[in-house]
Amino acid sequence: MKKTYSKHMIHLFLLPALVFYVGFMIYPIASALLNSFFEWNGFLRGDFVWFKNFIRLFTESPFQETFFNALEHNVVFFIVLIPAKLMVAYALALVLHGKLKGKEFYKTVFFLPKLLSVIVVGYLFSLILNPSYGALNTALDAVGLDSWTRPWLGSPATALLSIIFIDSWYEFGFAVLIFLVGLQSISSEIYEAAKIDRATGLTLLFRITIPLSMPSIMIMTILTFISAFESFELVYAMEGTSGGPYYSTDVLALFFYRLMFGSAGGGESIGLGSALAVVLLFLISGATAISMGFFKRKEVDY
Repeated sequence: MKKTYSKHMIHLFLLPALVFYVGFMIYPIASALLNSFFEWNGFLRGDFVWFKNFIRLFTESPFQETFFNALEHNVVFFIVLIPAKLMVAYALALVLHGKLKGKEFYKTVFFLPKLLSVIVVGYLFSLILNPSYGALNTALDAVGLDSWTRPWLGSPATALLSIIFIDSWYEFGFAVLIFLVGLQSISSEIYEAAKIDRATGLTLLFRITIPLSMPSIMIMTILTFISAFESFELVYAMEGTSGGPYYSTDVLALFFYRLMFGSAGGGESIGLGSALAVVLLFLISGATAISMGFFKRKEVDY
């Protein structure tokens, strides 16, 4: 009897994690889903309206234009992050995986930005990219490239890309470490067997290294997608709640913030904001599930 009691007591260690998960994950999701089906007058819940808030979000001006504009920027965020962060990070992980002197030093240098607060990073780069006295324009002037100087964060043509590359720099070290762990998990015996069959260079890379590091590639691709569609802090720190200039850096998380805590949704902000949160949840969950299925099939093919 005592042994059975002790066995069940072990499950109590899961209780804090379960409470945290339900309180901070399940409850907010269920609450947002429920709130999205009601009319709201400020904080007062009104009638049950089924999918009216979703229909307004997709069809009614100005919500429709703002939603699709922000969604487009999130998609661009993800597409640019793939080469700007993941491909470069994988290439550097390959270099660090080889016989490179001082590799531990380089790992530390690459990961250091991740230790900084996003708000601090946003503020520092706002100073660096300042069009009047910023370090970047000053350096371009000093080397005779004054034609390249521009208001990096003040122009709709460059603002979003500037923020994406700053985000790449901030997240870069984490991606390098994940890829490096994946490369180190590949047995050296596999390479030795391939070399006996006269496999070299690109053949080893595309036939062995990339296929066998597919789990780490899958993890980083999915995390990058989630990060791109949850981007908020850096854009907020550098361009404010409106995603300026002229909403050229607006993203779905900023739009949600304005709906819930600003005046964008008027008196019905809770219903519209909850609808947007549910759309964002299903968008990320669905894309993540599809990506995992795609990468799993790739692993089987290899």
